[in-house]
Amino acid sequence: MASKDADPSLGYLTRKDTEVKLPRPTRVKNKTPAPIQITAEQILREARERQEAEIRPPKQKITDSTELADYRLRKRKEFEDLIRRVRWNVSVWIKYAQWEESQKDFNRARSVWERALEVDYRNHTLWLKYAEVEMKNKFINHARNVWDRAVTLLPRVDQLWYKYIHMEEMLGNVAGARQIFERWMSWMPDQQGWLSYIKFELRYNEVERARAIYERFVQCHPKVGAWIKYAKFEMKNGEIVRARNVYERAVEKLADEEDAEQLFVAFAEFEERCKETERARCIYKFALDHIPKGRAEDLYRKFVAFEKQYGDKEGIEDAIVGKRRFQYEGEVRKNPMNYDTWFDYIRLEESVGSKERIREAYERAIANVPPAEEKRYWQRYIYLWINYALYEELDAGDTERTRDVYRECLKLIPHEKFSFAKIWLLAAQFEIRQLNLKGARQILGNAIGKAPKDKIFKKYIEIELQLGNIDRCRKLYEKYLEWAPENCYAWSKYAELERSLSETERARSIFELAITQPALDMPELLWKAYIDFEISEGEYEQTRGLYERLLDRTKHLKVWISYAKFEASAMEENNGGSDSPQDGVQEEKKECIQRARRVFERAINYYRTSAPELKEERAMLLEEWLNMESSFGELGNISLVQSKLPKKLKKRKQITSEDGGVAGYEEYIDYLFPEENQTTNLKILEAAYKWKKQKISSDDD
Repeated sequence: MASKDADPSLGYLTRKDTEVKLPRPTRVKNKTPAPIQITAEQILREARERQEAEIRPPKQKITDSTELADYRLRKRKEFEDLIRRVRWNVSVWIKYAQWEESQKDFNRARSVWERALEVDYRNHTLWLKYAEVEMKNKFINHARNVWDRAVTLLPRVDQLWYKYIHMEEMLGNVAGARQIFERWMSWMPDQQGWLSYIKFELRYNEVERARAIYERFVQCHPKVGAWIKYAKFEMKNGEIVRARNVYERAVEKLADEEDAEQLFVAFAEFEERCKETERARCIYKFALDHIPKGRAEDLYRKFVAFEKQYGDKEGIEDAIVGKRRFQYEGEVRKNPMNYDTWFDYIRLEESVGSKERIREAYERAIANVPPAEEKRYWQRYIYLWINYALYEELDAGDTERTRDVYRECLKLIPHEKFSFAKIWLLAAQFEIRQLNLKGARQILGNAIGKAPKDKIFKKYIEIELQLGNIDRCRKLYEKYLEWAPENCYAWSKYAELERSLSETERARSIFELAITQPALDMPELLWKAYIDFEISEGEYEQTRGLYERLLDRTKHLKVWISYAKFEASAMEENNGGSDSPQDGVQEEKKECIQRARRVFERAINYYRTSAPELKEERAMLLEEWLNMESSFGELGNISLVQSKLPKKLKKRKQITSEDGGVAGYEEYIDYLFPEENQTTNLKILEAAYKWKKQKISSDDD
């Protein structure tokens, strides 16, 4: 009786009996190299020689029909038991059927295949192997029957159709194969199925049939690739007219498809091969006009290459411009708010000179309005409108369009948040060039009402002044000063206008009104203008009064110097228009010098008593006085100033760091005035006297 662990595949021996026992590896103690070295080849050879023979189960020899019947019965029982356990396992069914086939029992094999198909008829591998068995054993009708059932049940498995058709074609049954193809085509398979049918017909030189199949093919699969294959088929058969017709029909149907670029390239290359360069050029241009720029990269490249090969100078330039246009389109598509790219793109279109393209580029550019209402985002954008308006006026010569551009631009800008004086002024100047003064005034008036700015007021006043409208200028200055009462420039210009009109009293009133304003941006300029005005009018008393009023407000060094210079120069003014004798002039000069000295003395006295810390300003004032005394010549008295000049002392002061430590020392210039020197000397004498007194008292004690 066989052991429980015995394995029939090993001749009923146990696993333990057949186990190959390997010697236990010995531990190497001495690792020094052996005197006799052996090679790897020797080791492998010895291992092979020492290997024990593989134990295989004994072969069974069947000698008579009874043993064969027993063997078959046992095998079938094993297969049936296995099928009962794993009915869904297709490989078991296939092995069972193939074993039956090997026993030449084809009816039993067919039975197994049919049972397998009942389990899983959707498994196309079963159908393929079943049909192959029938074909291999030359049961043609059985194979046909299997293929027919397979393609009926699984019409979407292309491999079944291919095998079925291949069998019929190998048998020479062309009509049958064609019939199978027709059955397959009724299911509208993919492109490869149609192309296989076409190749089948072409193998038997059935060109008309192939053409008819192509017609059905492009109706079933209206794709660019299908039409191109159809056209190439016609071209291969020498039917140029038919091929062109195919391309034309394809363009009519697929011009708006995503892969239309491929169709146009193929059509143009076809015309190029037919030596029809003009046709090819027209196709390229038509394609470039109709295909979006983002999908026409290959088309542009092919067109440039075509123009370089066949075109003249203009054609090549057009192609290059087209390529650059394509690059700009890509850039503006990525970032439509990149206005520098739009400027470059528009410049390119202007170099070509096509009005429609230029206007289209401008319109597309100005459509990209900045998303935020902040002036810094609009500063580049606004120049698109300016360039557009200038193009329409200067290059296109279209006055109405220019006016519309300015109007739309001014309507678009959010004037309540910010505005651009440049646009208002350009629009007004355009109207003046068109001799439309009323329109210009209306634009500038709107500008002042909606977004008043210095530039607008200045330009508007300048225009009215050139036209001689003084009353309008006065009204504008009034509006200007209402809007910006602190603007000293506006006050001085208004007064200057009145003075130019010999309206001295009006000018003086304006200056008076200006200097009484509570806040001014540059009061020193305004006072200087007022003083210069009074000097030019010869009103010296008025000028002195102004200086005195100014000194009430500020005791700045420059005011004192300017006042003193005025007093010194007043004698020159008087001298210029005097008919008095020489002695009178000298007296007058002395009087002016005395007045100037009094101003300097007042200034020095102020700095000595009220602002003793401003030593540098006081020193500068004395230096200026000294220079003035030198310029008076004989009448000057330098010694008067020299006695008051300070000594320059170089001193050091400590620099403290941020953490409060000593960072170092720096040198600075200090001034020591004569009265300070006397005080210092008195203090030293007083200290010495005190010390002497203390010493005498100690000696007495």
